[in-house]
Amino acid sequence: MSNPFEDPEATYLVLVNDEGQHSLWPSFAEVPAGWTVALAETDRQACLDYINEHWTDMRPKSLVAAMADAGQEPA
Repeated sequence: MSNPFEDPEATYLVLVNDEGQHSLWPSFAEVPAGWTVALAETDRQACLDYINEHWTDMRPKSLVAAMADAGQEPA
């Protein structure tokens, strides 16, 4: 069986968690607890483009907040 995350012919979702982290997710699989759909079912490349455009800071939101509280400037 091939990797369902790398099938260029499959359809996918983009998921986001409370920390703002994004995930490419096969559309046939149940969305895991703690994640919400940010981009509805579409092709793999459209999902990757969405992730690249919208997830520009890899730090979890909690780390960004902690750094701001500590007076540290974002990298």
